Amino acid sequence: MKQWAAVLCLLSSVALAEDLKAPAECAFTNFTAPTDLRIYAAGGYSGRRLGYAIDESGHEATSFDITVHSPSQHVALLLGAYEPSVWNIRWSKGTQIVAVMISGYHHQAIAGLEESVPVLKSSYDDPGPCGYFYVSGTQSASVNPIARKLFQQPVDQMFPGYGDGEILVGDSLSAGLELLTGTSPPESPRDRYAVLSGQAAIDSAVAKGLLRPATPADADAWVVLGRANTPKPALYKAYVVLAPFSYPSGLVGEDSVSFFVLRGGPRPSGNPGQSIVYDFNSMTCSGPRCGR
Repeated sequence: MKQWAAVLCLLSSVALAEDLKAPAECAFTNFTAPTDLRIYAAGGYSGRRLGYAIDESGHEATSFDITVHSPSQHVALLLGAYEPSVWNIRWSKGTQIVAVMISGYHHQAIAGLEESVPVLKSSYDDPGPCGYFYVSGTQSASVNPIARKLFQQPVDQMFPGYGDGEILVGDSLSAGLELLTGTSPPESPRDRYAVLSGQAAIDSAVAKGLLRPATPADADAWVVLGRANTPKPALYKAYVVLAPFSYPSGLVGEDSVSFFVLRGGPRPSGNPGQSIVYDFNSMTCSGPRCGR
C-alpha cells in the first residue's frame, strides 16, 4: 500500500507540474464585452523615434500618439508595432475605452489610459497566451484571429500609421473637441532603461569628447597603412574613438555608423550592431558592410 501511495503521490506531482506549464487563457480578467463594442486596430512598423531604448533588443524605441474618437460607443483597441514602442492614448469626451491589447515583435509599453482599463501585453519578445501581431502590411492578417479570441468578433476597422506615430482612430475630429487622457500612466518605460540609443547616443558621445567625426586624413591613413586592397572608408557617419566607450544599442539599419579605433587607442566594449569597425591595431575591418 505504501508503494501505491508513493506512486499516486508522484503522479499527482507530475499532473500538478503539467498544469503549471499549461498556457494561460487569451482573455482579459473580469471583463465582459459590451453588446455595442467597436474593435479598432492601429499601429505600424514603427512610430516617432525617441532616441532611447525601452528594452534589450538593441533597437531604438519609437512612440505612437493614439487619439480615439468614437462618441457614445464602447471601444476596444488592438495596438501593434514591430519596433519597441510606447503607446500614448487620449480620447474624446463620450468615447469609452473598455479594453486594450498592445503587441508587436519587441517590447511594448502604454501610457495615458485610466488605470481601471484592462490591458493585455503580448509580444514576440515577451510572449503571452494571445501570441503577437503588428499592424503593418501582411502582418495585419494576424489581428483578426486574436480579436476573435478576445472578443468573439473580428476587427471593425484598421488604422495604419505612416511613420510619424500620429494615428486618429474612429471618426474625424471637429474643431474645439475636448480630448481626455489618464493622469497616472501605468508605467514609465524610459525610467526602466534610461539609456540613449542609435544616433542620439552617438551625438551624446561626440559632445562628451568620447568620439570625434572622422576626417579624410583618417580614411587616407587606413589605405596608406596597408589596406589598399579594400575600398577607402567612407566618411558618412564615421567617428574616431577617443576615450573608453561602449557601443550603444540601436546601431542597425540606417543608424549604423563607422568607427575608427586608432593604434594604441581604447577599444570600445559591447556590440557594434551593424556598424563597421576599422581597427588600426589589427588592421582589420569588421562589420556586415566591410569591403563594400
